[in-house]
Amino acid sequence: MRPTRLWPLLLLLGVFAAAAAPASDPLSQLPTPQHPKIRLYNAEQVLSWEPVALSNSTRPVVYRVQFKYTDSEWFMTDVMSIGVNCTQITATECDFTAASPSAGFPMDFNVTLRLRAELGALHSAWVTMPWFQHYRNVTVGPPENIEVTPGEGSLIIRFSSPFDIADTSTAFFWYHVHYWEKGGIQQVKGPFRSNSISLDNLKPFRVYCLQVQAQLLWNKSNILRLGHLSNTSCYETMADASTELQQVILISVGTFSLLLVVAGACFFLVLKYRGLIKYWFHTPPSIPLQIEEYLKDPTQPILEALDKDSSPKDDVWDSVSIISFPEKEQEDVLQTL
Repeated sequence: MRPTRLWPLLLLLGVFAAAAAPASDPLSQLPTPQHPKIRLYNAEQVLSWEPVALSNSTRPVVYRVQFKYTDSEWFMTDVMSIGVNCTQITATECDFTAASPSAGFPMDFNVTLRLRAELGALHSAWVTMPWFQHYRNVTVGPPENIEVTPGEGSLIIRFSSPFDIADTSTAFFWYHVHYWEKGGIQQVKGPFRSNSISLDNLKPFRVYCLQVQAQLLWNKSNILRLGHLSNTSCYETMADASTELQQVILISVGTFSLLLVVAGACFFLVLKYRGLIKYWFHTPPSIPLQIEEYLKDPTQPILEALDKDSSPKDDVWDSVSIISFPEKEQEDVLQTL
């Protein structure tokens, strides 16, 4: 083939190559949003980024977020698709779970997000974030609403999960309890699937401190996500049955011993101070009625009243007879006779 015949063919190939070559987008003149990051904490799914600052514009920069699943096309983030609107927003955050904790992307789906800034007809290039799966990348917080009830040598712990799982056949929580006697060595009990745990065989009347931890297990990929520990809380255990029996016996013995000591002390005091006690409880002598009336009114003839009231039949006397007396006293009596 002659060279002159190659020129039309080369020209045609050049046209096709120019058409296929990517043309520069004259509207992509805005800087891209910087440092985008995805927060996956419990059920939260939040995308945030740093704002785009323009010194020569008074209009606010808006942002557009799109998402896609594995091998799917890009979708707009609006109320119809995901439950929230993240299209042409001025905020530098898109909370996909703002509508409700159950909203947002399915937790076992592979999700990819991309973001760009817009200002009128201008826009920045897309910033695409690495894909994520909620169950794979989530940060699990501590269990919530922890309640502890002290029992007889035990602590009964009740709590709720860090977040709700729709299908527990694909993912569920295990729980561990870290506990220790105050000032003692820490122990771990678990795993449990129940939201109620009982720590038994504890010492009565002792203070125990504890923390509860959740662990997320995703069956599909056999992934474990260990959660954060709850705040430390301390509680005192109650007495068990044997301790209560010991207390009853000790109280009874102590009460009986105290009564014996008190009774012995009272008896000793009565013997030692019986004269003083007799004096305290002796009835004091009373003044005769006539004298009391005279003291109240000295003008009354007290002597005449006493003579008038007295009579021979009222006189009472005692006779004394000497039956015996010592010899010396007998001689003295004879001499006086």
